[in-house]
Formats: sequence, structure tokens, C-alpha cells
Amino acid sequence: MTGTIVTGTQKKLLRVLAGEALSPPPLWLMRQAGRYLPEYRALRAEAADFIALCTTPALAAEITLQPLRRFDLDAAILFSDLPLIAWALGQHLEYREGEGPVLAPIRDAAAVAALDPTRVTTALAPVMETVQRVRAEVGEATLIGFAGAPFTAACYMVDGRGGREFVQTRLLAYRDPALFSRLIDILCEATVAYLSAQVAAGAETLMLFDSWAGLLSPGQFSKYVIAPTARIAARLHERHPQVPVIGFPRLAGMLIGDYARRTKVQAVGLDTSADPAMAASLVPTEVALQGNLSPMALVAGGAPMEAETRSIIEALRGRPHIFNLGHGIVPETPPEHVARLVQIVRDTSHG
Repeated sequence: MTGTIVTGTQKKLLRVLAGEALSPPPLWLMRQAGRYLPEYRALRAEAADFIALCTTPALAAEITLQPLRRFDLDAAILFSDLPLIAWALGQHLEYREGEGPVLAPIRDAAAVAALDPTRVTTALAPVMETVQRVRAEVGEATLIGFAGAPFTAACYMVDGRGGREFVQTRLLAYRDPALFSRLIDILCEATVAYLSAQVAAGAETLMLFDSWAGLLSPGQFSKYVIAPTARIAARLHERHPQVPVIGFPRLAGMLIGDYARRTKVQAVGLDTSADPAMAASLVPTEVALQGNLSPMALVAGGAPMEAETRSIIEALRGRPHIFNLGHGIVPETPPEHVARLVQIVRDTSHG
């Protein structure tokens, strides 16, 4: 890795996001900076808490760059966390050992009205400094900025913690759609401001994580996943026409084609359950597909990991593809398995 600035047109990830099919595909991994790395665990001990870790630029930048120093990856993704936007809006947030993010639940009009989108970029100014520091160091890798998509951010804000079902969020969307839509509107405004600031600081592409999109019915998926993502992508493309957007509607299933067409993102992330060949048949050919090795295959390593990796690459050969996981790296992952995965991907070219 080098601090030399490389123009975007030379970077493999950006070439794929512009519609070019490359063999082998560029490679990065969701949650590639994290607890599976001993160097991350050492730095984590230096911060008072997780919010301080994310908002101390020297620490967050170093964590963002750690995977690039260890592995031959094509991108660095900003080290941060999805619920930070809620904290920036004024919602109480803390991280508890063994529980993760815990927030003061937002379930009525007064709590929604108290959120302030105008304070987001000021509250998250340290994140922008992190982006600046990383951009100066990434060299040939692409710097990815990110935020949670509005529905996923709302899940944490309404339920008040992480989880799997987010019952209170889904009930609020049914029982008081006007209030829930107001929350989504606030999050759209805040997300555009946050991601625009990341671009101004040096982010070269942006990713919207809708990790809980698959919890919704088709009608609600259209209303609370596709429509807000389309709004955000349109605003970002107006402000930054050169910056591509990657959407990740996890567990979207057969709705992924509608998502790709209506949001007009440049790439769609595939979760572990998605069949790559089927996704390729549903998503317009000019839209890149990203994914989708199982994180458990990465933990297992060996022949199963190699077989699944090669199968994914073959299924998507000939169209724009970014190799990734179907969800984030888990803490149990041996770093040597990541190194081997990179080698397998790099060796899949047909020349």
C-alpha cells in the first residue's frame, strides 16, 4: 500500500462500478476491519468506548487501513457503525458489552420531532477527518464511504437496540405509517448530508446498508426500502455525478431486480442466500453485482470455501462483479483464511 494518489479511472473497483466486467473481479469484504484481526483488538483497547473509537480519527483511520496492510484488497471501507447517524441526530446511544448498540427508543411524535438533521455533519465531523486521513493512504484501493439506509437505521432507533426481528419498528410502520414516514424522511435528509460530507472529504464511492430490508412485506419494501434509497441516490447523483452508489438490500429475494431498476444504484450487494445466476437474470446487465460468499464458508476455509468462491465467480463471469461476502466477517474468522480467499479470487482469471 502506498500514499500515492491514483486516479479513479485506474481503480478496478470504480471500473466495475462504471459497468466494466473484469477478470478476476475486484475484491473487498464487508466488516473487513474488525474483531477477527489482532491488530484491531489492540487498538480497540486504546479507546474509552466504541463511540470514541469511531470518532477518534487517528484510531478509526488506522483501523480502516489495517486490512489493506495485511491483505491484497481493492477497497477500504470507512470504519464506523450504522447507529452513529442516530446519535448525530440527537438520540441517546451507548454500546454495552455483550449487547452492542443501545438507544433511547423513538416511538412517538415528540421523539421524532426532537431529531435534528442540521447537526449531523457537525456531530460527525471527526468521521470526515477519518475519511481525509484514509484517502491520503489508500493508493490503488478505492475508499468506500457508507451509511445505513433509512429503514435499517430506523430499526435501531425505534426498537432501541440491535436484534433480528425489530418487532416495534415493523409495528410502528403498520400502526402509524404517517409518523414512520416522517422518521424515514428525516433519515433521508440526514443520510444525504452525511454521505455528501464523506464525498467532500475524499470518499470515492458510497454504500447504503439496508441490512434488515428482508423483514418487510413487498409493499412495505417498496415504500420503505426502494423509495428512500431512490431518493437518496438521486440526490447524491445530482450533487456528485462522478460518485457511484452501491445498495445492499439484504434478503430482498426476488425483489432485487425491482430494487436495482428503481433505485438506479450502480451496484447491488447480494446476501448469502441469493443465487448469483438468478440475481444476474433479474438485475439489469449494466448494474454491477457484489457478493456473495457465506461468512461461514470463510470461517471453515479449505475446499468448501474454494468451491463456493469459484462457483460465484463463474456464475457472474462476463458481467460487472465485485467479489465480497454475503454479510460481514464474523469474529471467529481466521485471518489466514482471508489471505487464502484473496489468493483464490486473484487466481480465477482466464487470462
